[in-house]
Amino acid sequence: MSLLATTRMSSKGQVVIPEEIRDRLHLAPGSQFVVIGEGDAIIFKTLSAPSMRDFDGLIQRARKQAKRVGIKPSDITKAIKTVRKGK
Repeated sequence: MSLLATTRMSSKGQVVIPEEIRDRLHLAPGSQFVVIGEGDAIIFKTLSAPSMRDFDGLIQRARKQAKRVGIKPSDITKAIKTVRKGK
C-alpha cells in the first residue's frame, strides 16, 4: 500500500519528501534520483549502485561482447585519451 502526502516546492525549486515516505523507502541525505516529468506527473526514481555481484556479471558480459566484436584493451585506452583531450 502506498503512502500519500502533500508537499510544496520552495522558491529555489526544492521539494521536501515527507518523513513517512523517506522512512518507508529508507532514503537518507544524499540519496540520488532520476526525475521524470510527463504531463502533470513527476516521478522520482531512486538510483543505487549495483551490488558487486551484479557489477561482476555486467563486466563479464561487456568483456564477452567486446571480444566478439574485436575491441582490444588498447582501443579502450585510445578512446579514453581521445575523450579526455576534448575536455
